[in-house]
Amino acid sequence: MSASDFEIVAGDDARKDPVRVVLVQEDERPVVDLHEDPMVMTVPHLMVREVITIIAASLFLVLVSILFDAPLEELADPQRTPNPAKAPWYFLGLQELLHYYPPLISGVILPGVVIGALVVVPYFEINLKREPLWTHGRERKLLSIAVATVLVSIFFYVSAPHPVWPIIGPTLFCGGLMMLPGIVGTESRLMDWFARRSLAFWIFTWFLITAVILTVIGVYFRGPGWEFTLPWRDGVY
Repeated sequence: MSASDFEIVAGDDARKDPVRVVLVQEDERPVVDLHEDPMVMTVPHLMVREVITIIAASLFLVLVSILFDAPLEELADPQRTPNPAKAPWYFLGLQELLHYYPPLISGVILPGVVIGALVVVPYFEINLKREPLWTHGRERKLLSIAVATVLVSIFFYVSAPHPVWPIIGPTLFCGGLMMLPGIVGTESRLMDWFARRSLAFWIFTWFLITAVILTVIGVYFRGPGWEFTLPWRDGVY
Protein backbone atom coordinates (compact mmCIF):
# COMPACT_ATOMS: atom_id res chain seq x y z
CA MET A 1 0.00 0.00 0.00
CA SER A 2 1.42 3.32 -1.04
CA ALA A 3 0.69 6.92 -0.12
CA SER A 4 -1.47 7.28 -3.23
CA ASP A 5 -3.97 4.81 -1.79
CA PHE A 6 -4.99 7.31 0.89
CA GLU A 7 -7.34 10.21 0.31
CA ILE A 8 -6.57 13.46 2.08
CA VAL A 9 -9.79 14.95 3.41
CA ALA A 10 -10.13 17.86 5.82
CA GLY A 11 -11.91 16.99 9.03
CA ASP A 12 -12.15 17.73 12.73
CA ASP A 13 -14.06 14.70 14.06
CA ALA A 14 -11.74 12.02 15.45
CA ARG A 15 -14.66 9.68 16.17
CA LYS A 16 -15.90 9.41 12.60
CA ASP A 17 -12.91 7.51 11.21
CA PRO A 18 -10.87 6.20 14.15
CA VAL A 19 -8.53 4.22 11.86
CA ARG A 20 -7.55 7.35 9.97
CA VAL A 21 -5.07 10.02 10.93
CA VAL A 22 -6.90 13.29 11.46
CA LEU A 23 -4.94 16.52 11.18
CA VAL A 24 -6.41 19.28 13.30
CA GLN A 25 -5.60 22.89 12.59
CA GLU A 26 -4.66 25.21 15.42
CA ASP A 27 -7.96 27.11 15.36
CA GLU A 28 -10.07 23.95 15.61
CA ARG A 29 -10.51 21.33 18.31
CA PRO A 30 -11.30 17.66 17.66
CA VAL A 31 -14.64 16.34 18.83
CA VAL A 32 -13.90 13.58 21.35
CA ASP A 33 -15.77 11.98 24.20
CA LEU A 34 -14.89 13.42 27.58
CA HIS A 35 -15.68 11.46 30.73
CA GLU A 36 -14.80 13.20 33.96
CA ASP A 37 -14.96 10.93 36.99
CA PRO A 38 -15.59 12.61 40.36
CA MET A 39 -12.27 13.16 42.07
CA VAL A 40 -10.50 15.35 44.60
CA MET A 41 -6.83 16.17 45.02
CA THR A 42 -4.97 14.39 47.79
CA VAL A 43 -3.45 17.67 48.96
CA PRO A 44 -5.16 19.65 50.32
CA HIS A 45 -8.69 18.27 49.90
CA LEU A 46 -8.28 14.67 51.11
CA MET A 47 -5.70 15.54 53.77
CA VAL A 48 -7.91 18.27 55.23
CA ARG A 49 -10.86 15.87 55.47
CA GLU A 50 -8.73 13.21 57.13
CA VAL A 51 -7.32 15.67 59.67
CA ILE A 52 -10.82 16.93 60.51
CA THR A 53 -12.02 13.33 60.94
CA ILE A 54 -9.10 12.46 63.24
CA ILE A 55 -9.68 15.57 65.37
CA ALA A 56 -13.43 14.88 65.61
CA ALA A 57 -12.83 11.23 66.60
CA SER A 58 -10.24 12.28 69.20
CA LEU A 59 -12.62 14.84 70.74
CA PHE A 60 -15.37 12.22 70.85
CA LEU A 61 -13.11 9.74 72.68
CA VAL A 62 -12.01 12.43 75.15
CA LEU A 63 -15.64 13.36 75.92
CA VAL A 64 -16.63 9.71 76.36
CA SER A 65 -13.68 9.09 78.72
CA ILE A 66 -14.63 12.16 80.79
CA LEU A 67 -18.35 11.40 81.05
CA PHE A 68 -18.24 7.60 81.46
CA ASP A 69 -16.08 5.33 83.59
CA ALA A 70 -14.43 2.33 82.00
CA PRO A 71 -16.11 -0.98 82.99
CA LEU A 72 -13.17 -2.20 85.08
CA GLU A 73 -13.37 -5.29 87.25
CA GLU A 74 -11.91 -5.77 90.71
CA LEU A 75 -8.16 -5.85 91.30
CA ALA A 76 -6.40 -8.92 89.98
CA ASP A 77 -6.05 -11.74 92.50
CA PRO A 78 -3.24 -14.23 91.76
CA GLN A 79 -5.02 -16.79 93.94
CA ARG A 80 -8.20 -16.72 91.86
CA THR A 81 -8.37 -16.98 88.09
CA PRO A 82 -11.61 -15.66 86.61
CA ASN A 83 -13.70 -18.12 84.61
CA PRO A 84 -13.81 -17.39 81.78
CA ALA A 85 -10.63 -15.36 81.38
CA LYS A 86 -11.58 -12.97 78.59
CA ALA A 87 -9.26 -10.80 76.56
CA PRO A 88 -10.07 -7.11 75.91
CA TRP A 89 -13.16 -6.74 73.75
CA TYR A 90 -11.16 -5.89 70.62
CA PHE A 91 -9.41 -9.29 70.87
CA LEU A 92 -12.49 -11.33 71.73
CA GLY A 93 -13.23 -11.98 68.06
CA LEU A 94 -9.89 -13.78 67.80
CA GLN A 95 -10.49 -15.53 71.13
CA GLU A 96 -13.87 -16.72 69.85
CA LEU A 97 -12.10 -18.06 66.76
CA LEU A 98 -9.84 -20.05 69.11
CA HIS A 99 -12.96 -21.89 70.26
CA TYR A 100 -13.36 -23.43 66.80
CA TYR A 101 -9.75 -23.99 65.70
CA PRO A 102 -6.53 -25.03 67.47
CA PRO A 103 -4.19 -22.18 68.49
CA LEU A 104 -1.81 -23.02 65.66
CA ILE A 105 -4.52 -22.42 63.05
CA SER A 106 -6.45 -19.49 64.52
CA GLY A 107 -3.46 -17.74 66.09
CA VAL A 108 -0.66 -18.42 63.61
CA ILE A 109 -1.78 -19.84 60.26
CA LEU A 110 -4.87 -17.70 59.60
CA PRO A 111 -3.20 -14.38 60.58
CA GLY A 112 -0.11 -15.47 58.65
CA VAL A 113 -2.18 -16.12 55.54
CA VAL A 114 -3.77 -12.67 55.81
CA ILE A 115 -0.43 -10.92 56.29
CA GLY A 116 1.18 -12.99 53.52
CA ALA A 117 -1.65 -12.09 51.14
CA LEU A 118 -1.19 -8.39 51.89
CA VAL A 119 2.51 -8.74 51.07
CA VAL A 120 2.16 -10.91 47.95
CA VAL A 121 -0.94 -9.48 46.27
CA PRO A 122 0.72 -6.20 45.12
CA TYR A 123 3.23 -8.24 43.08
CA PHE A 124 0.48 -9.81 40.97
CA GLU A 125 -1.66 -8.19 38.31
CA ILE A 126 -4.75 -8.22 40.49
CA ASN A 127 -7.05 -5.24 40.34
CA LEU A 128 -10.34 -5.29 42.22
CA LYS A 129 -12.00 -2.56 40.19
CA ARG A 130 -14.63 -0.52 41.96
CA GLU A 131 -17.07 -0.99 39.12
CA PRO A 132 -20.61 -2.28 39.64
CA LEU A 133 -20.55 -6.04 40.06
CA TRP A 134 -23.32 -6.65 37.50
CA THR A 135 -21.92 -4.46 34.74
CA HIS A 136 -21.52 -7.43 32.40
CA GLY A 137 -21.31 -11.24 32.38
CA ARG A 138 -24.49 -11.93 34.38
CA GLU A 139 -24.65 -15.73 33.94
CA ARG A 140 -20.93 -16.26 34.51
CA LYS A 141 -20.90 -14.10 37.63
CA LEU A 142 -23.97 -15.82 39.05
CA LEU A 143 -22.29 -19.21 38.69
CA SER A 144 -18.97 -17.95 40.09
CA ILE A 145 -20.54 -16.32 43.15
CA ALA A 146 -22.74 -19.35 43.87
CA VAL A 147 -19.83 -21.79 43.61
CA ALA A 148 -17.53 -19.61 45.73
CA THR A 149 -20.20 -19.12 48.41
CA VAL A 150 -20.96 -22.84 48.63
CA LEU A 151 -17.30 -23.88 48.71
CA VAL A 152 -16.37 -21.38 51.42
CA SER A 153 -19.39 -22.39 53.51
CA ILE A 154 -18.56 -26.10 53.16
CA PHE A 155 -14.95 -25.42 54.15
CA PHE A 156 -15.95 -23.65 57.37
CA TYR A 157 -18.51 -26.37 58.08
CA VAL A 158 -16.12 -29.34 57.87
CA SER A 159 -12.78 -27.77 58.83
CA ALA A 160 -13.52 -27.57 62.57
CA PRO A 161 -14.97 -29.96 65.18
CA HIS A 162 -18.01 -27.67 65.35
CA PRO A 163 -19.46 -25.83 62.33
CA VAL A 164 -18.25 -22.23 62.38
CA TRP A 165 -21.68 -20.64 62.01
CA PRO A 166 -20.46 -17.11 62.86
CA ILE A 167 -18.55 -17.25 59.57
CA ILE A 168 -20.88 -19.50 57.56
CA GLY A 169 -23.85 -17.24 58.26
CA PRO A 170 -22.26 -13.99 56.96
CA THR A 171 -20.89 -15.91 53.96
CA LEU A 172 -24.34 -17.15 52.93
CA PHE A 173 -25.90 -13.76 53.73
CA CYS A 174 -23.44 -11.70 51.66
CA GLY A 175 -23.41 -14.26 48.85
CA GLY A 176 -27.21 -14.17 48.68
CA LEU A 177 -27.32 -10.38 48.59
CA MET A 178 -24.67 -10.34 45.87
CA MET A 179 -26.72 -12.72 43.68
CA LEU A 180 -30.12 -11.07 44.21
CA PRO A 181 -29.75 -8.38 41.50
CA GLY A 182 -28.65 -11.01 38.99
CA ILE A 183 -31.65 -13.22 39.82
CA VAL A 184 -34.57 -10.83 40.28
CA GLY A 185 -33.30 -7.91 38.18
CA THR A 186 -32.67 -4.29 39.05
CA GLU A 187 -36.12 -2.76 38.60
CA SER A 188 -36.54 -1.80 42.25
CA ARG A 189 -34.45 0.90 43.86
CA LEU A 190 -33.05 -1.50 46.47
CA MET A 191 -31.93 -4.06 43.88
CA ASP A 192 -30.40 -1.30 41.79
CA TRP A 193 -28.41 -0.17 44.82
CA PHE A 194 -27.19 -3.72 45.42
CA ALA A 195 -26.27 -4.11 41.75
CA ARG A 196 -24.13 -0.97 41.80
CA ARG A 197 -21.95 -2.20 44.68
CA SER A 198 -18.45 -3.36 43.77
CA LEU A 199 -16.75 -6.65 44.59
CA ALA A 200 -14.47 -4.83 47.05
CA PHE A 201 -17.58 -3.54 48.87
CA TRP A 202 -18.98 -7.05 49.35
CA ILE A 203 -15.63 -8.50 50.50
CA PHE A 204 -15.24 -5.80 53.15
CA THR A 205 -18.89 -6.17 54.19
CA TRP A 206 -18.37 -9.90 54.74
CA PHE A 207 -15.23 -9.25 56.80
CA LEU A 208 -16.93 -6.55 58.89
CA ILE A 209 -20.05 -8.62 59.65
CA THR A 210 -17.94 -11.67 60.58
CA ALA A 211 -15.69 -9.65 62.89
CA VAL A 212 -18.66 -8.01 64.64
CA ILE A 213 -20.49 -11.32 65.15
CA LEU A 214 -17.40 -13.07 66.58
CA THR A 215 -16.76 -10.13 68.93
CA VAL A 216 -20.37 -9.90 70.14
CA ILE A 217 -20.49 -13.65 70.84
CA GLY A 218 -17.22 -13.49 72.74
CA VAL A 219 -18.32 -10.49 74.83
CA TYR A 220 -21.91 -11.39 75.70
CA PHE A 221 -22.54 -15.08 74.99
CA ARG A 222 -19.57 -16.91 76.52
CA GLY A 223 -19.66 -18.00 80.15
CA PRO A 224 -17.61 -20.29 82.41
CA GLY A 225 -15.55 -22.76 80.45
CA TRP A 226 -16.27 -20.68 77.34
CA GLU A 227 -19.65 -22.36 77.06
CA PHE A 228 -22.45 -20.64 75.17
CA THR A 229 -24.80 -18.80 77.49
CA LEU A 230 -27.46 -16.11 77.50
CA PRO A 231 -26.36 -12.85 79.18
CA TRP A 232 -29.86 -11.82 80.28
CA ARG A 233 -30.31 -15.17 82.02
CA ASP A 234 -26.86 -15.87 83.53
CA GLY A 235 -25.55 -12.30 83.83
CA VAL A 236 -22.20 -13.11 82.22
CA TYR A 237 -21.30 -9.60 81.16
